[in-house]
Amino acid sequence: MSNKAVIFDFDGTICNTGEGIMKSAKYALDSFGIESEEWTELSCFIGPPLLITFQEKYNQDVSQASELVKKFRERYGKEGIYESCLYDGIEELIKSLKADGLKLAIASSKPEKYVVELLEKFDIYKYFDIVCGVSFTADCEPKQSIVARALEGLGVTNEEAIVVGDKFYDIDGAKANGVKSIGVVWGYGTKFELIECSADYIAEKPGDIEAVALDLFERTDNVQGIFNGRVLTMHEDDITLCNGMTAKRECVDHPGGVAVIGITDDDEVLLVRQFRYPYKEVIYEIPAGKLEKGEDPFEAGKREFKEECGAVAEEYFSLGELYPSPGYTNEIIRLYGAKKLHFESQNLDDDEFLQIRKMKFETLIEKIMSGEIKDAKTIAAALKMKEIRNKK
Repeated sequence: MSNKAVIFDFDGTICNTGEGIMKSAKYALDSFGIESEEWTELSCFIGPPLLITFQEKYNQDVSQASELVKKFRERYGKEGIYESCLYDGIEELIKSLKADGLKLAIASSKPEKYVVELLEKFDIYKYFDIVCGVSFTADCEPKQSIVARALEGLGVTNEEAIVVGDKFYDIDGAKANGVKSIGVVWGYGTKFELIECSADYIAEKPGDIEAVALDLFERTDNVQGIFNGRVLTMHEDDITLCNGMTAKRECVDHPGGVAVIGITDDDEVLLVRQFRYPYKEVIYEIPAGKLEKGEDPFEAGKREFKEECGAVAEEYFSLGELYPSPGYTNEIIRLYGAKKLHFESQNLDDDEFLQIRKMKFETLIEKIMSGEIKDAKTIAAALKMKEIRNKK
């Protein structure tokens, strides 16, 4: 692994701070009678130094802009700072990167005091080796300088670090220091902006950052459709590997599925037996089905459980997610457990033929371990359920 450190921007990358920043900017502008858009339209204040934005966007001189910054902080320090949240998946990403042995830093144009306060609020400050922000008296420091301070504080070279951000300021700051950059699409910039400023990588989700940091990322360069069916879509993609070489990947897109392991009061598991055409076999499975477009997975699980088994549970709970065949498909199966069952009527599809079977939980585990039951989702759900039961 060539990378030793990841340097993050804060606003729009780690934390969704937009509401507090925009409302505080509106508060400052209104306080001085400066005509402006609604607060929801003031995203220009997120990322770059406030002093610069007030000058460039609202034609204020340095003195006037300084007063606006003071007024902004009057509100932001009391309430705006708390109008924020971590982006989904960020906490897990930070923990994983630290577990991978990487050093972590923040390089932000936000006052360092605010950054530290929010990191502590969300209980992730402990994962960062250094936090580089600006001071209240010198808040126009360019991103290039802040990134340079982070590199020095981490004790790594420019070739050993990656800068992650959501705006061109972050990418430009990385390039000025000769550091690789990752542009994230969930912040306040746009994918076009990140491409235009030549970010080395584009992250569609937080997990992409870890893949890049570990030298495992595969960048999609071109997608060629092959087949578009009722359920599945197949395409062949041209990709660039982490070492710069090119390759092709065949991928099957799937809407995802749900599966439910239901256990009766007599400790019996509801299974279905059906003929699975690809294997040309009759197999045992827990009730399952595919997600409809836009359908909530939890509601889909309850629907499939009732349609296939006529069963309704008083208690449902998540057993996590399963990647059944990550080598060629993006299918995700959401697993659920169900207890305290009662039964109504089945509602099978016209082309769906299956038999319901009840099997003692202990017998199900025996058949899994003997290899008689081979279905992946059934095995995963049953073994997860066994572990839960053992902990009680």
